[in-house]
Amino acid sequence: MMAATVAFATDAMLPAFPDIGADLSPHGPNRAQLVVASFMVGLGVGTLFAGPLCDAFGRQAVTIGGTVIIIIFATVSALAQSLELLLLARCLQGVGSAGPRVASMAIVRDLFRGREMARILSFVILVFTLAPVFAPSVGWLLTQGFGWRSIFVSFAVFSIMSTGWLLLRLPETLSRENRRSLRLRELVDGLLEVFSNRQVMLAIGCQSLVFAVLMSTLLSSQQVFDKVFDRGAGFPLWFALMAALAAGASVMNAAIVVRAGMRKVVRAALLVHSSFTGIFLLAMITGVLPASWLFPVGFLWCTSVFQLAGFTLGNINAIAMEPMGHMAGLAASIITSVATIASIAIAAPIGQAFDGTLVPLTAATFVFTALALLLAHRLEG
Repeated sequence: MMAATVAFATDAMLPAFPDIGADLSPHGPNRAQLVVASFMVGLGVGTLFAGPLCDAFGRQAVTIGGTVIIIIFATVSALAQSLELLLLARCLQGVGSAGPRVASMAIVRDLFRGREMARILSFVILVFTLAPVFAPSVGWLLTQGFGWRSIFVSFAVFSIMSTGWLLLRLPETLSRENRRSLRLRELVDGLLEVFSNRQVMLAIGCQSLVFAVLMSTLLSSQQVFDKVFDRGAGFPLWFALMAALAAGASVMNAAIVVRAGMRKVVRAALLVHSSFTGIFLLAMITGVLPASWLFPVGFLWCTSVFQLAGFTLGNINAIAMEPMGHMAGLAASIITSVATIASIAIAAPIGQAFDGTLVPLTAATFVFTALALLLAHRLEG
């Protein structure tokens, strides 16, 4: 449940964008996308500090602290009468969500080793995969039944349930003698080492661009299905189908990467997707693509964005971590934090550029995947 917090807090919001835009930003409906973007910025910032805090104060303390922050700012979000206050509250809610997210991974590392840890992490990945299938439908049901503000109430309830389960069923997994004192200098040194390593920075750049493609598509998805495909009413179901079809990419990657290697898989996936995107974009601009083909081809393209993430993000993260074995925990927090914040900085303007067509999104995706491919070819190995 703790692992699903982030996916639920983002994907459940998508069907509520039209109502949020109508209530809080009637003259700029695209700004409703920032409700998810601001959460991800907060999550990126929180991730940078959640790891060291987990090691210093224990998993339960960070989980409880994060949950308290989530509850407070989910409540503020539900009561917000301006978009600016809502975005600030969502950003701080993202900061709080980093606690349970990082703590859940740390708990797995504390309790399991080897194949057993891999089995548990596979279950966690399954939760991340399935959450996008169901979360938009939950958000749609809440919006239709109780209004968009009820979604934030559900976030608070969900966080209370998951943290309560943790406290009742699982003792603290990090003993006091194994805790590390909180040192700002250690974090600064870690940042400097990450930023001075060429392979890590190339991988972060590549990861940021791919994640920006994923996030810009996610931010625009509700409007794309509503305004471009004229299927807004069925968006939660179409999104569920898209997520389910894309889930197979992670399974295929696990089988292929052992034989082909991480770098070859990443380069091949980026080459295929950038080529597909370029052809699709050219067909739309020139008018070659018949109107009746826009939805099936567009749906296939949107699905391919999520499949691209399945073939690349995990591999790129593993490449980034290769030189960081001596400081794996801290490096993971830094890499995830930097890539998340950078990707949102890239993706948010693309979402705001939505003009009722797929051209801005596909044009940006073509540029980003081409740049990511160039960076991937410069990765060692």
